Formats: sequence, structure tokens, C-alpha cells
Amino acid sequence: MTSEGIIRVRELANVLVELGEEAGLRSFLLPYPSAAQRALDRMVLHCLGHGQVPPKGLPELFEWCRHRSVSDRTFEIPPALIFPEATLVHPVGLLPTRTCLELASAGTDGGPEEAARDLLTELAGRCGSEERFHRSRQFLALNPVVCQGDRFARGPGKRSWSKEIWSRVKDLYRPLPKALTAEGTLLRCGTCRLPALLSGRRVPDRRTAVSGPETWCEGETCPSGIPMDLIRTTDGVQLLVKPLRNFLSLPFRLEQAVLADLDRAAIGHQALPGELSAYQLQGIGLSFRRLHIHDRVQPALLADRFGRFGDATSPVAVVVPEELARSARYRAAFFQALPDPDQVLLTGPVDLVARLRGEHALSECALDETGMRGEGGAQSDTGPA
Repeated sequence: MTSEGIIRVRELANVLVELGEEAGLRSFLLPYPSAAQRALDRMVLHCLGHGQVPPKGLPELFEWCRHRSVSDRTFEIPPALIFPEATLVHPVGLLPTRTCLELASAGTDGGPEEAARDLLTELAGRCGSEERFHRSRQFLALNPVVCQGDRFARGPGKRSWSKEIWSRVKDLYRPLPKALTAEGTLLRCGTCRLPALLSGRRVPDRRTAVSGPETWCEGETCPSGIPMDLIRTTDGVQLLVKPLRNFLSLPFRLEQAVLADLDRAAIGHQALPGELSAYQLQGIGLSFRRLHIHDRVQPALLADRFGRFGDATSPVAVVVPEELARSARYRAAFFQALPDPDQVLLTGPVDLVARLRGEHALSECALDETGMRGEGGAQSDTGPA
């Protein structure tokens, strides 16, 4: 990931992530923040050097990121790196996409993902014991949105939070950004529990909205037809910082399911320090001793993360949501981007324990319409495009 085009677009992705929660993407006024001005200048120079009409300012550049996919020649992103239909700004949410966040995390400095790891490392130091850190980490993962009533048990059947835990984690929450509200109200996805919006930032005319094509949530891939929570009084609402929302809260349900399967199979697991959702496994007959749990939309960027940190120098199992593990397109892009595909098992939570023990292959699974077979470096007749 060293080409000039990737560096330029990654710089833009970082700007989008940094500014996305400060204000609506169309509301930036001159003078722009220095990082945003540099990203705009780079894009203008690129367009002029390639005979293209450059963006007139930051708002127009953001609109490009909303309406133009990464396959557009403006961005020059290799098709093997990011699925070409992806955009950096979500067309409904008008905020940075998960692709944008993952791209911003793909450089040598680690971006938002590295920020999430650093914040958890600092929290572990404050906690002083593994048990206190585990409870504090779980609180963060389960409470990406904090409401005043939740904090102080203002509701029937509610229990107040542990003051001890809150005192350790409260500095990881921020006031609710206006970009995530609609006329002072907040929607919360009923699946991922992360902030959500209706198209055009409309305010629901009913008690709850329902997820669908005209809604957006930070999880982006949550199923349709699920009622959303409507928080009409946002005074006192606080939001977990974005790196932890996306890299801790979002994959937490998957992590809980995986750890429960390991416990039922009596496979010991010890969290790896300095990682987000990674474990050292202990047990008899295991083919893999390291387990990483991720929910990422761009498989080649996930594979780049392993190559960059050297996690694939020994056999490692990578667990992703089942629908991704069964997608031939996703698997092909992931394995093609790995430096050593034979060292990695990519799997979903179904039959995880059997796969960790080398007892089950995917050859009998209908992965998707391409019918790709096998584990490891298996190839599909379709690429990531």
C-alpha cells in the first residue's frame, strides 16, 4: 500500500473520519482545518495533472465521495484492494462509511484501529487487574450510546450502573455530535445498537422507525425490518468514541458467540495484550493457537492488517460473520491479499471448534453463487471486482 494514489485517498479517508462527527459533511466553512486543506490540495493537483475538473472546495469533494465509488478514476484505488462499488461517504447517512474507516486504518500508523487499541491499553493500565479490565471493556462494548436515564436507573426495572466502572470509562465518551441527530432526536439501530439516521435526516413520525433501504446505521450491514430506538430527549446523551464504536462494539456480539463456543468445547482462551479481539488458545488437538475476531467489510484491507503486523507468520484463525465467511468473493479477495495464505483459516462462527481442530472443511458448504471450495488459499473464478 505505497502507491501515490492510495496514500492520497487514505489521507482523505482520515480527514473524513476526523471531521465526520464534528458537523454535517456539507457545512464546512473556510478556512478549512489544515489536514482537510492538504487533502483537498492533493486531490486538486491530481485532477489538474490528469485533465480532470477539480473539486471547487471541501463540500464538493465530500459529495464526490458520496456519489463516486472508489473505482472512479478520481481515486485510483486498485480493484484488488477495495470492492469497486464502495464509497467513502454513505449515500444515505452522509457520513464516512466503514470502508472509509478501514482504509484510514490501513497505513503504517494504524489510524482509527490503532487508536482503539491504544485506548484499551490505557484502560487496562488504569484498571490494574484483568477482571476489572474485562468488566470495563464489556461495559464499553455493550454501551456505545449512553443515556442519562440508563446511567441513573431512571426507568422501571432498570438497575443503576456500577459507579466504579463508570469512573474508569467515562473519559471514553463524548457529547452527541449534531451530525448524528435529526432535529434534536437520535435513532439507535436495534441490531448493532449504534447511531442511525433516516434518509434526508428525517424525523420519524412514529414511536419507532424500522431499518431498511432508506435508513443508515453505523453497522451498515444490519438486516432490514428491525425496529429502531428513538431517543427524543438527547440532553445528557453521550457517545463512545468512534474508534471503539467500530472496532470494539460492532464485532462484540460475534466475539461473545465465539467465546461461548470455546467455553462449551473446554478450549481455553487468553486475551492477547495490545489487541482488540484476539486470543491465545489452549487445548488438545488444536491446529490453531491464535484466534482473531473481526467484522470488516473490506477483506483485502483485513488481510493487509495481518501482513503489516506479522500475525500470519504462524497458523492463525480469523473469524468473521458467517455471511462473509461463506462469500466466495470475500474469501478470494482476502486470501489473494495475504502474504502466506496457507497460514490462515478464515471462518465464520458455525462449526468453528471443528475447524480449529482440523476436523471440518468448507467443501460441503454452499458459500455463494460461485460455489468456491476449500480452505486456505482456495481461489474463486471471480475476483473482488
